[in-house]
Amino acid sequence: MTAFYRPALPELWFRRQMLADEETMSYNRAWGGTISFPESHWPAWYARWVEPGERGRFYRYLTDDEGRFVGEAAYHTDPRQGFCLADVIVYAPCRRRGHGRQGLALLCRQAKSDGFAALYDDMAADNPARELFVSMGFRELWQADGVVMLKKDLA
Repeated sequence: MTAFYRPALPELWFRRQMLADEETMSYNRAWGGTISFPESHWPAWYARWVEPGERGRFYRYLTDDEGRFVGEAAYHTDPRQGFCLADVIVYAPCRRRGHGRQGLALLCRQAKSDGFAALYDDMAADNPARELFVSMGFRELWQADGVVMLKKDLA
């Protein structure tokens, strides 16, 4: 069973590892692929994403039955668009084991518990995760320029 885990600052090594992995970040190829996450950026990023405080922002690692890190799940309110965007990434070596489905279900429950009526996600139209999101009740709002916007009502 996949579970949420609040990482400690030194455990951000796993996020750096995921973001640097070409296979894990293949969904992001159209926007640059892998992402640099140097240790010098960790404290400010951690304060903004992990420490309690700002409403409309949530971040947790996903863990497997044995407590190993397998991915991450997050949401944040996009100030330009005014809605809550979901983000689930499963580390490539841990895919095809249900962690994405379970992580997305956990994230939807968390957002609902935090008072959000809906979650959105924008992704490349050819992103394989699109099928997962649709199977979990997200519906397509629009598609343009190779990007699709999905929405799930949480009520």
